[in-house]
Amino acid sequence: MKKLSIVILNHNTSKILKDCLKSLEKARNELDFDVIVSDNDSSDDSVDMVKNNFSLVNILQGPNISFSNGNNRARKYIKTKYVLFLNSDTIVHKNTLKECVNYLENHEDVGALTCKLILPDGTLDKDARRKFPTPWISFKRLFLRNSKEYWYEESDENKTHEVDAIQGAFFLTKKEILDKVGWFDEKYKFDGEDLDLCFQIKKVGYKIIYYPEASITHLKKATKNIFEGKLRKLQGVDSMEYFYKKNLWKNYPFFINYLVLIGIKLMKLIRSI
Repeated sequence: MKKLSIVILNHNTSKILKDCLKSLEKARNELDFDVIVSDNDSSDDSVDMVKNNFSLVNILQGPNISFSNGNNRARKYIKTKYVLFLNSDTIVHKNTLKECVNYLENHEDVGALTCKLILPDGTLDKDARRKFPTPWISFKRLFLRNSKEYWYEESDENKTHEVDAIQGAFFLTKKEILDKVGWFDEKYKFDGEDLDLCFQIKKVGYKIIYYPEASITHLKKATKNIFEGKLRKLQGVDSMEYFYKKNLWKNYPFFINYLVLIGIKLMKLIRSI
């Protein structure tokens, strides 16, 4: 019986999607898994490429309204215990799928996991592990230019440890947990979806783990070409505001909350200019 379903979003990234799927084909001897490509009305040859070269891959044709919607569309097709949300701009390394699934199987208290995301220059993708953007964390990051705490840079990138949040480029979890928390919140249009899902998973009592014993290559940003320019930046700020109001607002006094909102509005104004 298959243990894992892999969901990949795609929009006009035929070449890198093909490389990603090739890396997954090499991993089929590690464990049995399904692959679902959720395509966002691509105008290139993405759909034909998948159909002609990867007969074991299921393709869902769009449109996808957002990252959240594109991933959630795969929900009714998934029958496996584990679900991996994977970017098309990734190359999965040998034994990564097997080792990550084994880790979840052996740690019942873990709700989601990411591996080490390696950029093309060999460095760690810092977004692989992040803290939740509390007022103090956000203030230090935006105004004091101190981001080490936000990205766990004081923790060894080669050691497994618990984190607040992981990146949607490689997000492994369990279907029963996704069903419990309602999958991705589709009110997010761009950015913040993975952060929010981690928050919901931790809220129901599970840990989020950064597991660098396994790794992938992450080309980074190659999948975001649909949201280029000012619109993308403004949607990112809107996501910050929604995340804060949904998850953190009730934890702080009103004057802190309004200071945060003023900061967000100022950021949106600056980006719009």
